[in-house]
Amino acid sequence: MIRFLVFSWLLLSGLACGQLRKIANCTLVETAWADGDSFQVRFPDGKNQTLRLYGVDCMEIHVQGDDSNARRLRDQRRYFGIADILTAKSMGQAAKAETAKLLSKPFIVHTAFADGRGDGRFARIYAFVETSEGGNLSETLVTQGLARAFGVIRQLPNGTSGDEWKEQLKDLELTAARAGRGAWKHTDWEKLPKTRKEAREENAELNEAKGNTKAVEGKPIDINHAARDELMTLPGVGEKTANQIIGKRPFQSINDLDRVPGIGPATLTKIRPFLTITKP
Repeated sequence: MIRFLVFSWLLLSGLACGQLRKIANCTLVETAWADGDSFQVRFPDGKNQTLRLYGVDCMEIHVQGDDSNARRLRDQRRYFGIADILTAKSMGQAAKAETAKLLSKPFIVHTAFADGRGDGRFARIYAFVETSEGGNLSETLVTQGLARAFGVIRQLPNGTSGDEWKEQLKDLELTAARAGRGAWKHTDWEKLPKTRKEAREENAELNEAKGNTKAVEGKPIDINHAARDELMTLPGVGEKTANQIIGKRPFQSINDLDRVPGIGPATLTKIRPFLTITKP
């Protein structure tokens, strides 16, 4: 009972102040739905928790019957310049296997218990994971070419700023691409600019279409707690901007969204009618 109360206090205080908590001796829980960057772990008190890694994005592998994940896999494939969707999916399977191998021994989790839901139906929290050998799991996956440097960023446990870490991940990604590791060995470099352009144009078209609808009118979205997919229903807000919003939480007011890259005065005016806020 005491251990449960201590864990609950850590959870609530982490949510309130955004400070990272170090939790040692965590173990991986094998599940069919896990992938390379999202998986279930067991904390020392016996509680299971689903983690979403900061800073990285592995290929989707569970796309059957899920339009959202299918679109994400298509965008991920285009990012890496991979022509074949099945090859891209196999890289997702490889990332899942590598994560399971690296977490086969007890590891350390650093988390502020920030809401890491992509899909609002499933609960998970953002975290850094330190392997038994002392490596940063996010960095390892990017180094091996099994993840792209993409997602929610924040300050590292060692004090490195989120902005600096984002650049470090980009450098690791560039090195992996140059060496042809992981997914990068399947890259068609001649077609890469074209496929990325297609992805940008389709995303822009989807955002424009969403801007012409009022799907969320009368159902305000809480900017401090909404899942990524909920934020992406806002006019003009794509996945990158949604991740930026999540990374800048908590907000004291809706006006604070002006500090989010990609949200200027025009966008803020457009989305304001669809927003609400629960202050931290």
